[in-house]
Amino acid sequence: MKTIAIIEDDEHIGNILAETLTREGYDVIRAYSGTEAILLFQQWTPDLVLLDLMLPGRSGEELLPELKGIPVIVVSAKAGIDDRVNSLLGGAADYITKPFEIKELLARITVQLRSRSDHASVLTFGDLAINMTSHALSVKSHPVHLTKTEFAIIKLLMQNPTQAIAKSVLLDRISMDTPDCMESSLKVHISNMRRKLREVSGKEYIEAVWGIGFKLSEHKS
Repeated sequence: MKTIAIIEDDEHIGNILAETLTREGYDVIRAYSGTEAILLFQQWTPDLVLLDLMLPGRSGEELLPELKGIPVIVVSAKAGIDDRVNSLLGGAADYITKPFEIKELLARITVQLRSRSDHASVLTFGDLAINMTSHALSVKSHPVHLTKTEFAIIKLLMQNPTQAIAKSVLLDRISMDTPDCMESSLKVHISNMRRKLREVSGKEYIEAVWGIGFKLSEHKS
């Protein structure tokens, strides 16, 4: 299930978007200001962002450079050509003006997610490579056999390579794939995966961040 972030200070518009996207099968997370959005993105990496430009706190234009690697559709009342051009050159993948037809916005979302999926069939971090289609992990082309839970964990970490993922967030995000993984067993799965990666590469790839959770790293064991 794809996660879409709605960054919109107009509660009415935000509610319409959230209800529609939920009905279409998307997970939705929300922020009502640019400042709140920054905090949101420290905990989550959505698959797509719907971004208003005229936000309290930090503006949408200021947020765009913070969202590299995530497709952003600007949804704004600013209809000027300069606003469109500056947003697209500033990193937005698409731009739609308010008021908009919800069917058109849903089509634009589908196009962006499909395009990202086509380019994200393989995730890499250092010598690690995950094939998202075959659910296979390799280190320098050497296959590493993982359990379903281990694969869900490493996939999430590789989708967020610069972030320390809290244990609670990790468990919540992988619950769709592995509902049987509990906090008591998470360390066991991490330990087993570290051992498998170390045996193939001689390196440590998963770092425990004290008081938070886990993140990717790469150093010799």
